Amino acid sequence: MIRPPLLVSAGRDLFESFFPASQQEQLTRFFRWERDGSRTVRRTILSKIKAAQAMITTWDSPYLSDDLPDLAPGLRMIAHCGGEVKSHFARSLFEELTITHAPAPMAQATAEMGAALLLYCARNVDLYRGALRGQSNRIYQQIHLHGAPGGLAGQEVAMVGFGRIGRALVDLMQGFEIRWLVYDPYVSESLAKQYCVEFASLKQLLPRAQLLVLTAALTEETRGMLSRERLAQLPDGATIINIARGGLVDLAALTAEVKRGRLRCALDVTDPLEPLPIGHPLRRLPGAIVTPHIAASNWRVRHEMAKVVTGDLRRFFQGEAVENRVTSAMLDRMT
Repeated sequence: MIRPPLLVSAGRDLFESFFPASQQEQLTRFFRWERDGSRTVRRTILSKIKAAQAMITTWDSPYLSDDLPDLAPGLRMIAHCGGEVKSHFARSLFEELTITHAPAPMAQATAEMGAALLLYCARNVDLYRGALRGQSNRIYQQIHLHGAPGGLAGQEVAMVGFGRIGRALVDLMQGFEIRWLVYDPYVSESLAKQYCVEFASLKQLLPRAQLLVLTAALTEETRGMLSRERLAQLPDGATIINIARGGLVDLAALTAEVKRGRLRCALDVTDPLEPLPIGHPLRRLPGAIVTPHIAASNWRVRHEMAKVVTGDLRRFFQGEAVENRVTSAMLDRMT
């Protein structure tokens, strides 16, 4: 097999976090590849794109605009190490080229993060950690006399979005016998029986959402979905767990609710402010847990994504159908 020329668009450290030595050997076996860490399209990387028949991109790759086919007529395929693609490529490129992504390995890891935060919040662990940082053991006496509220087993949990991540989370938490209340207007009602969930409208769901997990894609329709008005519909003491996209929530309105002590939150994502500014209240407020977008960032997940990307590249150049193509028709429903 003649090895096609392949350009990897990534800095060294980011590339090696996806492609350990064994995966780099796989690339070398099937492709003549080189790497470029440019963050913008400039002369050096453009000359390499022109010589390539395929590209591997990451979230640090430069944005590729609709003139790419004219600039690089030999380019046939782009394989993206990530799930979100709309901010990386012009819409027309999804018709002109074969573009794939690698969302599957991220879903299980993100669901795992959701499970961790659900358990942590349901047992109110952060409250007790805060109490034990003080100069008092009063919390021991309170628990001794009155017991501890909370717990997850047998409880109702609300969820917005029921795609890969939401379904993986339900599967992961089966042993807890959770009663899932789900809002997702685009999924088949037949999934209710398959996953033992109850579907509801957003209006029905919010007043019941003592624990609310967000797993929805960020689209023009869902941006700002949890507005100030909708946050006000949540019951007092409710917790919002966001493992999806920060843009689903009005961050300023949520911050105000947490400041008041009416709501709590556990956020792995906080855009439009990501990284969350050092002085932001949610980094220190009681009732707020913020993690630095770690849900799907572990090495194992990245290595699995590299395998997905390499597999689709091999299939494409061997004349087989790729498994993870993104078409323009899919974009409106995707983050």
